[in-house]
Amino acid sequence: MEQILSFLQALKQHNNREWFNQHKDEYSALRLQFEEYVDELIQLMLPYDEELSGLRAKDCLYRIYRDIRFSYDKTPYKTHFAAYLAKGGKKSPRGGYYLHIEPGNCLLSGGVWSPEPKLLRLLRQAVFDNFEEFREIMENPVFKRLYPGLDGEKLKTVPRPFPKDTPASAYLKYKDFVVLGRVQDRYFSGKDWKQNVVTDFRKLIPFNRFLNYTVDEFYQ
Repeated sequence: MEQILSFLQALKQHNNREWFNQHKDEYSALRLQFEEYVDELIQLMLPYDEELSGLRAKDCLYRIYRDIRFSYDKTPYKTHFAAYLAKGGKKSPRGGYYLHIEPGNCLLSGGVWSPEPKLLRLLRQAVFDNFEEFREIMENPVFKRLYPGLDGEKLKTVPRPFPKDTPASAYLKYKDFVVLGRVQDRYFSGKDWKQNVVTDFRKLIPFNRFLNYTVDEFYQ
């Protein structure tokens, strides 16, 4: 993984097409390496989450090319490698396991990101109706040590029709049900880093299962 991080650091400093084209072969080799890593992670996760069965890394990896059509930032390339492990791959609406490799900003993540409005309402309802179960997941010390809480945009007030004084209020304000676990670059330097990722991804299983019960009902 050190080579990938080193390449991404250089790309961050030279984020232009001329530099990238000169290093296209290096990028292609490193992307293939990353794909192999993700395939290994899928296989290592299968004993703990059989819903990943049949999933291939090719279905999980994101493109490095940025969509700059509506962005003030016109740099053409992302400065990270990323993959989303979930049934259906990177476009899946289900809660899964996100791996983000970026110098100085590496992270593991899980949950449901950017659900459509109807699904978001149902997820909030599920949290409201089963709050003790959800709070137990979120407050589990092993989980919370790496994933301290929900992350992302949130409303200023509790959305209707939920009462403002509900114990679940802090969670119901969020527009996503996602948690982030930030890790140092050196997390990926040891020979056991893939096993460490699996250990930390396993902590997400109760959280994802809680959310996916509602997601699967919504899309069935």
